[in-house]
Amino acid sequence: MVLGVSWPSKSSPTPTVVPQAPLLTPSPQLRVLDIDTEQIEIHELVGRRLGFRALGASTDRYCTGRTAFRADGPPRYVPCPGRERAVGSGQCETCAGKDSFRFVHTVHRTGFVSRDLEKHVMQPHWLYLAAFANGAFKIGTAADTRKWGRLAEQGAICARYVAHSDDGKAVRVAEDLVTESMGLRQAVRSAAKAASLCLPIDVEKLDAATARRAAQVREMLTGAGIAGCTPIDDRWTPPAGREALSENVSRVAYPADVATGSHGLAIRTCVGQAVIATVDDDTYVVDLAALKGRRIELGAFTSDLPAVQSALF
Repeated sequence: MVLGVSWPSKSSPTPTVVPQAPLLTPSPQLRVLDIDTEQIEIHELVGRRLGFRALGASTDRYCTGRTAFRADGPPRYVPCPGRERAVGSGQCETCAGKDSFRFVHTVHRTGFVSRDLEKHVMQPHWLYLAAFANGAFKIGTAADTRKWGRLAEQGAICARYVAHSDDGKAVRVAEDLVTESMGLRQAVRSAAKAASLCLPIDVEKLDAATARRAAQVREMLTGAGIAGCTPIDDRWTPPAGREALSENVSRVAYPADVATGSHGLAIRTCVGQAVIATVDDDTYVVDLAALKGRRIELGAFTSDLPAVQSALF
């Protein structure tokens, strides 16, 4: 079962028992849970071929489990014990009810932090402004350990860190203030991000617009004087391969439902949860977020696609 596309942070150690040097060139990975052994498999994406067959109907989505936070150690992944169908956010009702992370988004309002979440919430956090391929902006937060990887997973094309905070409470106070004062949203749908990758993208122009908007956010935050939150100007460095977005190459939405049937994708680059891939020399944008919670079989599968027309405008 697919858990999703993840991006290790540049500052995160490699996920092995023996300590390693920090990752210098993080690459996107497809995380798949073997439902028989309950072991997570990691599959590199960029420069690889991804072949799979989706099992069951397109409506079959299963609970992806939860993350258990601990006061005395790092978070650990807990698979859904009943392998239940997903509802709402991608979890079953039981796993959603046990997932304490949902309280992270309200700690700045309630003031209460449970013991298991305290280590995560009370670490330093970053406030960022992200820009996506369609020109939409989003204000968001990232824990210190996820400073770089959070934006990579979001699928940002350009981004600026606009503030640094002492903890997760202060950063969420700032995030809400930016939304209330400047109308900047806190979420952009995955499908909208993927669809916008089919259009020509002027990355330099988008980066300049992001810098201007970030300056406005910093000015507002400076005037607000939020305790424990310091406005900053720090440019996010996107993953390698983003230069492909500016190339004069026709990209169209993948004309098949990845949640059903067989597919074979030669992946060129990854933008958040979407990939730019080729099939028989044609270039497509494929939203792998649609695979989350789906059961698949990996193998030498191929795509059988209808003819499509490139986006002109």
